[in-house]
Amino acid sequence: MTILIATSVVRGSHQGESHGGVYLIDLENQKVAQPIDWNTSDIDWQGRGWDRGLRGIAFDGERIFIAASDELFVYNPEFECIASYRNPFLKHCHEIVVFNRRLYITSTGFDSILGFDLDTNSFCWGLALMNDGLGYRAEPFDPNGLKGPLPRNELHINNIFCTEQGMFISGLRAGHLLRFTGKELKPYVSLPAGTHNARPYKDGVLFNDTQANVVRYVTRDDQQYFKVPSYDTEELTHLDLDDSRVARQGFGRGLCEVSDGLLAAGSSPSTISLHDLNSLKTRETVTLTLDIRNAIHGLERWPY
Repeated sequence: MTILIATSVVRGSHQGESHGGVYLIDLENQKVAQPIDWNTSDIDWQGRGWDRGLRGIAFDGERIFIAASDELFVYNPEFECIASYRNPFLKHCHEIVVFNRRLYITSTGFDSILGFDLDTNSFCWGLALMNDGLGYRAEPFDPNGLKGPLPRNELHINNIFCTEQGMFISGLRAGHLLRFTGKELKPYVSLPAGTHNARPYKDGVLFNDTQANVVRYVTRDDQQYFKVPSYDTEELTHLDLDDSRVARQGFGRGLCEVSDGLLAAGSSPSTISLHDLNSLKTRETVTLTLDIRNAIHGLERWPY
């Protein structure tokens, strides 16, 4: 049985309304459960989606880490909140990943990556990224110190993926999938503007080409893509609140491997699609809501 876990954000929602939540999606039986409905009173109401909703998802043993904009929440498999953590340099968080006993967090508001020690449960490392016109630079900093990066959000760092070959980082305005080896930060491959969830995959790179409304797999010699689902306008709800700066259908974000060559991808209104790279076909689509404001953010395979 394949079960996915997804988080969502709700663009343009109002105080007193839901701002997204956590979903468990049973692909075989086409069933959806929502164990968490995110509604909090201390949300920043300025800007686009920013603080509204839940973001990246990662696992460590029996702990489920789910990021909000400026806070890291920890749940058990029954979705009881058992801890939460904040840091002055954590703002507008997007994706997160666990690697070698650390949880790495994209702090988009600071164009930075934060490291969280999974054994001491404390922030232990920081890396600020920048492009000064001469190339990309990475500057380590102490997330517990007084000195650190300024809130810039110039590259809009929104994704991180780690392997033994390095830390792979991307952002809406970075223009590249970047690789940090521990000593230097260099472009690994160029990416279109507006990219989400970029990562090395097999012989190429896999990502949500969000502006083109496709999931794309590119190698040196070839590329495949899958179209993001779209709906008839008559099917969608909350169109009176729709604004292209706030919410639109077909916004692709959230991407994970289900099995070899089988990919799950998220989009808005909150939809999960199962794409098969082996047959180059979309196997199935599960729609969670037709509320155009509601968009998938984090997406992972449920391990329990």
